[in-house]
Amino acid sequence: MTKKIHVSEVKLGMFIHEICANWLDHPFWNGSFALNSIDSLTKLKASGIKYVWIDVSRGIDVEPRISMVTQENENRKIESVLHGAIADLPKTGRAVAIHEEIDNARKVLAKAQKKVEIMLLDARMGKALQIEDVMTVVYEINRSVARNSNALLSLVRLKNKDNYTYMHSVAVCALMMALGKQLGIRDEQLPLLGEAGLFHDIGKAKIPETVLNKPGKLTDEEFTVIKQHPWLGWRILKQLPGINDLTLDVALHHHEKTDGTGYPDKLSGESLSLAARMGAICDVYDAITSERCYKNAWEPAEAIRKIASWQQNGHFDKKVFHAFVKTVGIYPVGTLVKLKSGRLGVVVDQTEKNLTTPIVKVFFSIAGNMHIFPEKINMAKSRESIESSEDPTKWGFNLQTIMETNS
Repeated sequence: MTKKIHVSEVKLGMFIHEICANWLDHPFWNGSFALNSIDSLTKLKASGIKYVWIDVSRGIDVEPRISMVTQENENRKIESVLHGAIADLPKTGRAVAIHEEIDNARKVLAKAQKKVEIMLLDARMGKALQIEDVMTVVYEINRSVARNSNALLSLVRLKNKDNYTYMHSVAVCALMMALGKQLGIRDEQLPLLGEAGLFHDIGKAKIPETVLNKPGKLTDEEFTVIKQHPWLGWRILKQLPGINDLTLDVALHHHEKTDGTGYPDKLSGESLSLAARMGAICDVYDAITSERCYKNAWEPAEAIRKIASWQQNGHFDKKVFHAFVKTVGIYPVGTLVKLKSGRLGVVVDQTEKNLTTPIVKVFFSIAGNMHIFPEKINMAKSRESIESSEDPTKWGFNLQTIMETNS
C-alpha cells in the first residue's frame, strides 16, 4: 500500500515509492528507493520537495498520528482538479481536422529539427546565433499550430533519446504558442512565445554531454552543473542584438515554481512573469513525455495527472495549468485508452464539446485478445465511455502506426 506524506515526516527505513516532483528538479533521478542513509534523508529534506509516496509493504509505516493521503483519495482529488480545469476557460477552435494537417506538420518538424541542430552546434562552439534564420521555423510552427495544434504536438512527442535535445526545443516552442492562443494572447505576440520556447534550453549547449546525457544517477556536483543551464542560456542570449526580453526571461526562469522552491532565483507568485510560468509547464510536460537516456517516457494522460498533482503542491500557476489542460486535453492525442466495452483505442483528436470525450480509434478487443476492424468513435456522440488510460508498451502496440493507418 502506498501513502502520500509530507517530507518532514519521512524517516530512515521507509521505502520511497515516488517523489511528488518533476524528476528534472531534484537529485533523486531514481524515484523509487529504500531510504537507508542519513545522507539521503538529509538531501531529501533539503531538496525543496514537499511530498513523497511511501510503500509501507517495502519499508516502515508512518505513525498513526501523521496526516497522510491514500492513492484512492489522491486519484479522486486529481480527477476533481482536471474537471475544474475543463470548466475554467473556453476552449479555442481549430481551422482543420488533424488528418488534414498531419503531413504538413511532419514537414515543418523535419525542417525545424535541422535548424535547431545547427543552432545548438553554433552555441556549443561559441558562434553567433542566426536568430532570423531560426525564426522562419517559428512562424511555420505557429501556422501549423493555428490550423490544428494536435497534429504537430502528437508528432513531436515521438522524439527519441538521440534527437531529444533538438526536438524538445521545437516541442516547447509549439506548446508555448498553443498555450498562448488558449490564454487569449494576440496573434502577433505568439511568435515571441515561440521564440522563447525554442531558445529556453540554449544554455544546455554549454553543459558537458557526459553530464547532460549521463544514463545513471547524477552526483551532487553534476546536478549543480545541470542547474546552471538557465543562467548560461541567459548569458548566451544576452549577447545577441535585438533579443527579446521575454526570451531572456523564459531562458532564465523556466525552472522556477510558483511556491518559490525552483531555481535559479527562487521567484514565486506574481514575481514570475506569465511567460516564465508558461515555459515551466511546457518544459516539464514535454520532458516527462519524452524518452530519455536515463528515464522512460510517461504516457501523456499520466503526465497530465502528474502535473495536476504538482500544481496542487505549488509548482505551477493555476490559471496557466487550466489553460494547458485545454491545450493538450485530459486524454491527449496518442493516448491509449480502455473503453467500458472492454475494447482498446487510441485518441486521434479532441472534440470541441468536452475534453473527456475525445475521438478514439478503437482497434483491439481485450476479451478476444485480438485486433478488430478499426472504428473511429466520437465519444461525445456515443454511449461508450473511457474507463482508463493504458500503457501501450505493456500491450506491445505501435500507436503511431495505428493512428496513421486508414480505417
